[in-house]
Amino acid sequence: MKDCIKIRKLKVFAYHGCMEEEKKNGQDFYVDVNMYTDITNPGYSDELDDTVNYALVCSRIKEFMTKNRFDLIEAVAVQCSDYILKTFPKIKEIDFTIYKPEAPIEEPFDTVAVSVTRKWHNVILSIGSNIGDKEEFLNSAVDGIYDDENCRVNVVSKYLETEPYGPVEQDTFLNGCLEIQTLYSPTDLLKKVNEIEHIQGRTREIHWGPRTLDIDIIFYDDEIIDLPELKIPHVEMHKRLFVLEPLNQIAPYRVHPIYKKTVSQMLEELKSDNGCGGCSGCSGCSKQNIQED
Repeated sequence: MKDCIKIRKLKVFAYHGCMEEEKKNGQDFYVDVNMYTDITNPGYSDELDDTVNYALVCSRIKEFMTKNRFDLIEAVAVQCSDYILKTFPKIKEIDFTIYKPEAPIEEPFDTVAVSVTRKWHNVILSIGSNIGDKEEFLNSAVDGIYDDENCRVNVVSKYLETEPYGPVEQDTFLNGCLEIQTLYSPTDLLKKVNEIEHIQGRTREIHWGPRTLDIDIIFYDDEIIDLPELKIPHVEMHKRLFVLEPLNQIAPYRVHPIYKKTVSQMLEELKSDNGCGGCSGCSGCSKQNIQED
């Protein structure tokens, strides 16, 4: 998205800084903001409700910076950016720069500044359960994401009953996918989903074993992440019908950033490779839909 509304040198008197005199006396700060949003619609409609009210944004920035106190302007930049993104749904991404011209520096200088870019990231999660009230466990995963102020749930697939994956004897699974937006980094999102799993009694004693709730990060924007604790896109997703089938319901044209194939293409290829048309009873094959949109 290239459309942008810009605010330049918004002046705010506030009490941010590590030094005691800064906390006591306060000082002037200046803020530059780039807000990435749709300009085409309001450009044709000429209606204020169709765009971002930049006067209100300025008021909210001033309110946030004066009601809160931070030692670091890095904290001001990150937390104020997140606050604006949560407050104004039409803003998808923000560049935020805070200037501190009265910083306690002995040498001659013009200003000190910190710039950050924050945005809503588009993420696909896979959810599964094969213990107890499976549907309730999946619903708890969706609710746990929905209730987090750093996340928005866009759409949830139908839940599909699937055969277990791997060599361990166990009950059938219930699986689904959801598309969300999040302000979390990939590693912070992993912590969040692990926390939701833990709350629902997830244990990890047996690899590929039964679980109350399993949440995997399938896609995170179009990023490719290779960390010891986190691989995105999920390394096994293109081999798993129980991921691809519900994912195809909500994002059939999502492109895998490594294989350069859509979800729909990967699903058809996997069905063809299995020789089952999607219903052979092989590992991950869906058997029935039990939840409507």
